[in-house]
Amino acid sequence: MKNTRVVIFLAFVLLATAVTLLVFYNLGYIFYFPASSDDRSPAQPIAFSHRLHAGERGIHCEYCHRSARISSTAGVPDVALCRSCHMYIAADRPVIKDLSRYWIEGRPIPWVRVHRLPDFAFFPHRMHLNAGVYCDQCHGNVAAMDRVERVSGLNMGWCLDCHRRKSASIDCWTCHR
Repeated sequence: MKNTRVVIFLAFVLLATAVTLLVFYNLGYIFYFPASSDDRSPAQPIAFSHRLHAGERGIHCEYCHRSARISSTAGVPDVALCRSCHMYIAADRPVIKDLSRYWIEGRPIPWVRVHRLPDFAFFPHRMHLNAGVYCDQCHGNVAAMDRVERVSGLNMGWCLDCHRRKSASIDCWTCHR
Protein backbone atom coordinates (compact mmCIF):
# COMPACT_ATOMS: atom_id res chain seq x y z
CA MET A 1 0.00 0.00 0.00
CA LYS A 2 2.83 2.37 0.91
CA ASN A 3 4.64 1.63 -2.37
CA THR A 4 1.50 2.44 -4.36
CA ARG A 5 1.28 5.87 -2.73
CA VAL A 6 4.93 6.56 -3.50
CA VAL A 7 4.44 5.55 -7.14
CA ILE A 8 1.33 7.74 -7.45
CA PHE A 9 3.16 10.65 -5.81
CA LEU A 10 6.15 10.28 -8.16
CA ALA A 11 3.86 10.01 -11.19
CA PHE A 12 2.10 13.20 -10.07
CA VAL A 13 5.42 15.03 -9.62
CA LEU A 14 6.61 13.86 -13.05
CA LEU A 15 3.35 14.96 -14.69
CA ALA A 16 3.42 18.34 -12.93
CA THR A 17 7.02 18.87 -14.04
CA ALA A 18 6.17 17.98 -17.65
CA VAL A 19 3.18 20.35 -17.69
CA THR A 20 5.26 23.16 -16.15
CA LEU A 21 8.03 22.72 -18.73
CA LEU A 22 5.49 22.67 -21.54
CA VAL A 23 3.82 25.85 -20.31
CA PHE A 24 7.12 27.71 -19.95
CA TYR A 25 8.29 26.53 -23.37
CA ASN A 26 5.09 27.81 -24.98
CA LEU A 27 5.29 31.12 -23.12
CA GLY A 28 8.83 31.48 -24.41
CA TYR A 29 7.61 30.76 -27.91
CA ILE A 30 4.81 33.32 -27.68
CA PHE A 31 6.87 36.06 -26.04
CA TYR A 32 10.30 35.72 -27.60
CA PHE A 33 10.27 33.79 -30.86
CA PRO A 34 9.23 35.44 -34.14
CA ALA A 35 5.62 35.22 -35.26
CA SER A 36 6.83 33.39 -38.34
CA SER A 37 9.96 31.35 -38.88
CA ASP A 38 9.59 31.59 -42.66
CA ASP A 39 12.20 33.26 -44.80
CA ARG A 40 12.71 36.81 -43.47
CA SER A 41 13.24 38.13 -47.01
CA PRO A 42 11.44 35.89 -49.50
CA ALA A 43 11.97 36.22 -53.23
CA GLN A 44 9.07 37.96 -54.94
CA PRO A 45 7.57 37.19 -58.37
CA ILE A 46 8.54 40.71 -59.51
CA ALA A 47 11.86 42.18 -58.37
CA PHE A 48 10.30 45.27 -56.79
CA SER A 49 12.76 47.68 -55.18
CA HIS A 50 11.38 49.69 -52.28
CA ARG A 51 14.75 51.48 -52.23
CA LEU A 52 14.08 52.83 -55.73
CA HIS A 53 10.37 53.61 -55.32
CA ALA A 54 10.09 54.75 -51.67
CA GLY A 55 13.72 55.82 -51.21
CA GLU A 56 15.02 57.45 -54.39
CA ARG A 57 11.64 58.41 -55.88
CA GLY A 58 10.08 59.36 -52.54
CA ILE A 59 6.78 57.53 -53.10
CA HIS A 60 5.01 57.35 -49.72
CA CYS A 61 4.10 53.91 -48.30
CA GLU A 62 0.40 54.69 -48.43
CA TYR A 63 0.43 55.39 -52.17
CA CYS A 64 0.82 51.66 -52.83
CA HIS A 65 -0.47 50.30 -49.52
CA ARG A 66 -3.67 52.32 -49.82
CA SER A 67 -5.84 50.54 -47.29
CA ALA A 68 -3.43 50.99 -44.35
CA ARG A 69 -5.15 54.09 -42.96
CA ILE A 70 -8.71 52.83 -43.47
CA SER A 71 -8.48 49.10 -42.82
CA SER A 72 -6.98 46.54 -40.49
CA THR A 73 -4.54 45.49 -43.23
CA ALA A 74 -2.19 47.61 -45.30
CA GLY A 75 -2.83 45.53 -48.43
CA VAL A 76 -0.58 45.06 -51.40
CA PRO A 77 -0.91 46.97 -54.66
CA ASP A 78 -2.77 45.37 -57.52
CA VAL A 79 -1.42 45.18 -61.06
CA ALA A 80 -3.52 48.15 -62.18
CA LEU A 81 -1.79 50.48 -59.71
CA CYS A 82 1.69 49.38 -60.84
CA ARG A 83 0.59 49.60 -64.45
CA SER A 84 -0.76 53.15 -64.07
CA CYS A 85 2.83 54.42 -63.85
CA HIS A 86 4.68 51.76 -65.78
CA MET A 87 2.67 52.10 -68.98
CA TYR A 88 4.84 55.20 -69.42
CA ILE A 89 7.82 54.84 -67.08
CA ALA A 90 10.54 52.30 -67.91
CA ALA A 91 8.08 50.29 -70.01
CA ASP A 92 10.90 48.73 -72.03
CA ARG A 93 12.76 47.20 -69.05
CA PRO A 94 12.55 43.39 -68.60
CA VAL A 95 11.09 43.58 -65.06
CA ILE A 96 8.33 45.91 -66.31
CA LYS A 97 7.64 43.54 -69.20
CA ASP A 98 7.17 40.79 -66.58
CA LEU A 99 4.75 43.09 -64.77
CA SER A 100 2.89 43.79 -68.02
CA ARG A 101 2.45 40.06 -68.60
CA TYR A 102 0.35 39.87 -65.41
CA TRP A 103 -1.75 42.77 -66.69
CA ILE A 104 -2.24 41.27 -70.16
CA GLU A 105 -3.15 37.86 -68.72
CA GLY A 106 -5.52 39.44 -66.17
CA ARG A 107 -3.73 37.76 -63.27
CA PRO A 108 -2.86 39.27 -59.89
CA ILE A 109 0.79 39.41 -58.91
CA PRO A 110 1.30 36.56 -56.40
CA TRP A 111 3.30 38.61 -53.88
CA VAL A 112 4.86 36.57 -51.07
CA ARG A 113 3.88 37.94 -47.70
CA VAL A 114 6.84 39.08 -45.56
CA HIS A 115 5.07 40.23 -42.38
CA ARG A 116 2.46 37.94 -40.87
CA LEU A 117 0.91 37.83 -37.42
CA PRO A 118 -0.89 34.81 -36.00
CA ASP A 119 -4.64 34.73 -36.65
CA PHE A 120 -5.36 35.22 -32.94
CA ALA A 121 -3.59 38.60 -32.90
CA PHE A 122 -5.67 41.65 -33.81
CA PHE A 123 -3.47 44.27 -35.42
CA PRO A 124 -5.23 47.13 -37.20
CA HIS A 125 -2.81 49.24 -39.23
CA ARG A 126 -5.39 52.03 -39.17
CA MET A 127 -5.31 52.38 -35.37
CA HIS A 128 -1.53 52.31 -35.22
CA LEU A 129 -1.04 54.89 -37.98
CA ASN A 130 -3.64 57.18 -36.44
CA ALA A 131 -1.81 56.87 -33.10
CA GLY A 132 1.45 58.03 -34.70
CA VAL A 133 3.10 54.62 -35.07
CA TYR A 134 4.52 54.76 -38.55
CA CYS A 135 5.55 52.04 -40.96
CA ASP A 136 9.29 52.09 -40.22
CA GLN A 137 8.75 51.46 -36.51
CA CYS A 138 7.61 47.89 -37.24
CA HIS A 139 8.90 47.29 -40.77
CA GLY A 140 12.30 48.98 -40.52
CA ASN A 141 13.76 51.36 -43.09
CA VAL A 142 12.00 49.79 -46.06
CA ALA A 143 12.95 52.80 -48.20
CA ALA A 144 16.55 51.54 -48.04
CA MET A 145 15.71 47.94 -48.99
CA ASP A 146 15.84 46.54 -52.49
CA ARG A 147 14.14 43.40 -51.23
CA VAL A 148 11.93 43.77 -48.15
CA GLU A 149 13.18 41.97 -45.07
CA ARG A 150 11.32 41.34 -41.83
CA VAL A 151 13.45 43.18 -39.28
CA SER A 152 11.18 42.99 -36.23
CA GLY A 153 10.23 39.89 -34.28
CA LEU A 154 6.54 40.82 -34.35
CA ASN A 155 6.00 38.52 -31.38
CA MET A 156 3.97 39.23 -28.29
CA GLY A 157 6.92 40.38 -26.17
CA TRP A 158 8.08 42.77 -28.88
CA CYS A 159 4.57 44.26 -29.22
CA LEU A 160 4.15 44.58 -25.44
CA ASP A 161 7.48 46.42 -25.18
CA CYS A 162 6.26 48.92 -27.77
CA HIS A 163 2.88 49.31 -26.03
CA ARG A 164 4.67 50.03 -22.75
CA ARG A 165 7.02 52.59 -24.36
CA LYS A 166 4.06 54.39 -25.93
CA SER A 167 1.82 54.03 -22.83
CA ALA A 168 -0.71 52.06 -24.89
CA SER A 169 -3.01 49.49 -23.36
CA ILE A 170 -1.48 46.13 -22.48
CA ASP A 171 -4.84 44.58 -21.64
CA CYS A 172 -5.10 41.16 -23.29
CA TRP A 173 -8.30 42.07 -25.14
CA THR A 174 -6.56 44.95 -26.91
CA CYS A 175 -4.88 42.50 -29.28
CA HIS A 176 -6.68 39.19 -28.66
CA ARG A 177 -10.31 39.37 -29.72
